[in-house]
Amino acid sequence: MTAPDISKLKIERNPATASARPARRRWVRPVLAGAVLLAVAAIASKQINGSANVETVTVAQSYPSQSYTLLNATGYVVAQRKASLSSKATGRLEWLGVLEGSAVKKDEIIARLENRDVSATLGQAQANIKVAQANLEQGQAELADAQANFKRTGELLAQKFITASAYDAAQARLSKARANIAGYQAAIAAAKASAQVAQVALDQTLIRAPFDGVVLTKNANVGDNITPFSSAADSKGAVVTIADMSTLEVEADVSESNLSKIRVDQPADITLDAFPELHLAGTVSRMVPTIDRSKATLLVKVRFSEHDARVLPDMSAKVAFLSKAVPPEDRQAVTSVQAAAIATRDGKPVLFVLDGEKVRQVAVTQGRKLGELVEIRGVKAGDKVVLTPDAKLHDGATVSLNKK
Repeated sequence: MTAPDISKLKIERNPATASARPARRRWVRPVLAGAVLLAVAAIASKQINGSANVETVTVAQSYPSQSYTLLNATGYVVAQRKASLSSKATGRLEWLGVLEGSAVKKDEIIARLENRDVSATLGQAQANIKVAQANLEQGQAELADAQANFKRTGELLAQKFITASAYDAAQARLSKARANIAGYQAAIAAAKASAQVAQVALDQTLIRAPFDGVVLTKNANVGDNITPFSSAADSKGAVVTIADMSTLEVEADVSESNLSKIRVDQPADITLDAFPELHLAGTVSRMVPTIDRSKATLLVKVRFSEHDARVLPDMSAKVAFLSKAVPPEDRQAVTSVQAAAIATRDGKPVLFVLDGEKVRQVAVTQGRKLGELVEIRGVKAGDKVVLTPDAKLHDGATVSLNKK
């Protein structure tokens, strides 16, 4: 068998084909080197410019009374003297003289029902009094005449000028006149009683304030039918609701596990959710002697030791029960900050206040410790300062906020 001739076979060595793959790899190394250089430059720039991720806190206003707090509780402002006013009579509301927020005085007329029929009855009763009084005057005249006639008949009988029967008739007339006087006096008393009944009925159509207070709600309008003792259709019961603002208290629920920290006449600090900057002194007035089984709490009532016109019924409130009364010098708010925000530079306490993208080193003076906060002077409430500043952080350093 003849061997194949492979002398004509050859491998084509094309320079372009041989260098194609290495050519594709030439750009990779310069790109990687450039990326590394850029990363190094960024890190170096960050170190040069002093940029660092930091967390910030806000300088706040605090009250030294916080250091006296034994227990905190929440509750609502409640008026201890509150009344829904209506009339005992039934009728159409003819006049209403108050609105929500109106201040009223005790016995002041605030509304009136239609009362012309009752006024007419009262007028009739008063006229009957006058008739009875006129009858009494007539009876008194008759009594005087009967007394004079009886006196004359007695003298004539003594002189035998008249008979005994005439004398007896005069005596009977006198007794009748005296009896008529008693009847007339009783008629006057009855007429006055009737007038009093009519006056009471008239007064029942007038709605008066039982105590000094402020109108909280207006439940009826002029023209509404007032039926306080029934549930008739299209009728109203109470016309207005008033409260005595001097009796406002905070009712707070306290867990029974914390009752050992509460006592009657204990000082307290009251704040309102509507006015968090307003702190009012209070005192525990009483503790309701029963436990709410569903919540395992006791109702504690705290009265206001000082009053403010902004306090309204049903406001949400927070009560801090204190170990002792707050001295006057501790009643004012002070500037405070978390202790971890205070750094030391050259042996002095400083804060790093955020100013745009940079921080400003501010020398401060430390004061009392208020729980987790420290009283501070040198900055103002609302300033944002760096929390736990690094030892390398310096005045004018560029920072970025930690997004955590």
